[in-house]
Amino acid sequence: MGLFSSFRKAKTEDLDKGMAKTKESVFMKLTRVVAGRSKVDDDVLDDLEEVLISSDVGVNTTLKIIERIQARVAKDKFLTTNELNTILREEIQALLIDDKVDKPRNLDVPDGVKPYVIMVVGVNGVGKTTTIGKLAYQFKKAGKHVVLGAADTFRAAAIDQLVVWSQRVGVPVVKQQMGSDPASVAFDTLASAKTQDADVVIIDTAGRLHNKVNLMNELSKIKKVMQKVVPDAPHEVLLVLDGSTGQNAFEQAKEFTKATEVTALAITKLDGTAKGGVVIGVSDQFQIPVKYIGIGEGMDDLQLFDGKIFVESLFKN
Repeated sequence: MGLFSSFRKAKTEDLDKGMAKTKESVFMKLTRVVAGRSKVDDDVLDDLEEVLISSDVGVNTTLKIIERIQARVAKDKFLTTNELNTILREEIQALLIDDKVDKPRNLDVPDGVKPYVIMVVGVNGVGKTTTIGKLAYQFKKAGKHVVLGAADTFRAAAIDQLVVWSQRVGVPVVKQQMGSDPASVAFDTLASAKTQDADVVIIDTAGRLHNKVNLMNELSKIKKVMQKVVPDAPHEVLLVLDGSTGQNAFEQAKEFTKATEVTALAITKLDGTAKGGVVIGVSDQFQIPVKYIGIGEGMDDLQLFDGKIFVESLFKN
């Protein structure tokens, strides 16, 4: 078993519960699409396109799914509406568990990489600090020595919140005063982590998008300064997105992928929204693996993302 076996990956009942609003919304819409129809024709596909777009799958990904289904209709000459759910599930799974996107989802800390440095980015309010706390909890539960870095020095509340999480989880946090240089905090965090022989470092960063040039410069500077302590840091850049914001999550992903090299996604707050389709669209459109999904407030409610289990849950009656 790998390091992350402690994640509740197999707890599909938690996922089913967390995805309830999205499932209910998608199923109601799909039921209306096939009502009174026997075969998958252009009208059904037009209506299906509308369902997917209104479920926040995104236009580009929706068109890709529709084209794949059209190809199957053309090949098989006739598909019944009873088969539509199965086909739709297969095509969405194919997008989510494509080799290009799925292989990086191995979440074990690589051998010989110590400390393993994760830089967390995202706008304020998406659940960034909460995600860091839950990640720290899971790493610690797996027996890893974790150090947090409060490099979001733009807001005093961000520093305070990370301190609260560090106390709650029982891991050290490195911080400076509000207004300090974020790169300086990151440097101190890595230096402290090396002194403590820590396994994992998680660095919080500010999420201001109103000046994209400043954001880009700040994240670049943090990276360069960290590399003075750990030459190949950060090993992972995790972008946290709020699933309940739907299309706004796409915009945020677009801006952050321009500002820095994002290597993984965490999509939060899926338990309170019918917009869970955003997981499918963001993963496909940006070709960045979704590694975690947040489906509740509890410490264990950050799940390792599994595309197959996610789609099975979405289409489960």
